[in-house]
Amino acid sequence: MIKPLLRLWRLLPMWVHVLAAKMVRSRFRAAVAALIFDEQGRVLLFRHTYRKFEWGIPAGSLEYHEQPADAILREFHEETGMQIEIVELLKVVSAREDHHLTVVYLCKITGGEFRPSHEISEMKYFHPDDLPKMLFAEKDLIRWAAENRTTDKHR
Repeated sequence: MIKPLLRLWRLLPMWVHVLAAKMVRSRFRAAVAALIFDEQGRVLLFRHTYRKFEWGIPAGSLEYHEQPADAILREFHEETGMQIEIVELLKVVSAREDHHLTVVYLCKITGGEFRPSHEISEMKYFHPDDLPKMLFAEKDLIRWAAENRTTDKHR
């Protein structure tokens, strides 16, 4: 039942997504995100089943009374069946357009095997200079992180 609804949601124009989010969500939304780079410097992206722009960074909403670090570990596991470890807090990003605050962590995968969920159908590594069609803000974040990370520090 949920998969057809998610497919239908993806077909709706972006303004409907924004309007629905403003009506349903609180005035200021808090989220978490994980940037995971492999040894070749490629970033891990998820193919979302419900987004207009399918590819995006691993992310999710912060639940009431939940710590951001706990939220990203929970979200990643719920969406993939895999475990990650936080390496460091990278940045806190605020988006004025949709009253959104995202706590971004640099992470690494520590266990588990990918299994698709009703939200995530695939995960794949992409070079920061060859990203798929996705939100510009996420592309900018990936490129910023790729430029500012040092190989020794984040291995």
